[in-house]
Amino acid sequence: MTQTRTATPGELVVVTGMSGAGRSTAAKELEDLGYFVIDNLPPSLLNEVVKLIDDSRGPGQPVAVVVDVRSGLFFEELRATVADNTTGRHTTLLFLEADDNVLVRRQDAARRPHPLQGTGRLLEGLQREREALAALRGMADVVIDTSNLNVHQLTAQVAEKFGDPQVLKLAITVVSFGFKYGIPVDADYVADMRFLPNPYWVPELKEHTGKDDAVARYVTSQPDAERFLDAWLPVLEIVSSGYLREGKRFLTVGIGCTGGKHRSVAMTEEIARRLTAMGYEATAAHRDLGRE
Repeated sequence: MTQTRTATPGELVVVTGMSGAGRSTAAKELEDLGYFVIDNLPPSLLNEVVKLIDDSRGPGQPVAVVVDVRSGLFFEELRATVADNTTGRHTTLLFLEADDNVLVRRQDAARRPHPLQGTGRLLEGLQREREALAALRGMADVVIDTSNLNVHQLTAQVAEKFGDPQVLKLAITVVSFGFKYGIPVDADYVADMRFLPNPYWVPELKEHTGKDDAVARYVTSQPDAERFLDAWLPVLEIVSSGYLREGKRFLTVGIGCTGGKHRSVAMTEEIARRLTAMGYEATAAHRDLGRE
């Protein structure tokens, strides 16, 4: 089983490789993982940029720089910088590659010429690029062949190799709402609490909300509430693991009742509490509380 590598504080990741092999996807994932990402950086500026980041964000800020074939003759300087570790940081060279036929297909789909193609064929540009990158390919600490990977699979591999387990946790927002005001447009999953007895019709509870202990106890002590929680939380576990596998890091769960004041609020708080106890990064939010 492959182990997830914890990102080293202050780590520098240099991302390079073939055009169309997924550098932009890798850079976006590194940014999501907390890296300060700089695209198309001339290698001659690498040491200076790292120093600026050390001064402004501290030496613990992980950094990723994307260097492509447009850097031309500067590649020799990049090789020396990585080999000699002149930045003073733990440096990892990530190289992305793919088969020529795959790169040609991707480049054609993007409708963009290869930077080394000139007036010749696309395949000729790819061959020139391979020659220019050969030395860096040989120095690479991590090589990912993306020929048979989709975007989600590449994202997962980058996260596995460079992610901090804390960062890789799914962030779940559980938001209460009232159906009378509409379903939250950003909700990935929605559950309806209108099957539970409504505290609105209990005189001593009517003016309180689901955040008050008396209302919360009334709602969550209902037998059907417990049955719902026992059935719903395992569903969220399945969804959460699938979201992470597909490269999604945020899940919004909408919990609704009529007005968004009693049942949905109480159940949202309880679901968020249980998810937190299960190890998830869960937050409760109440969209319509106070509107009545």
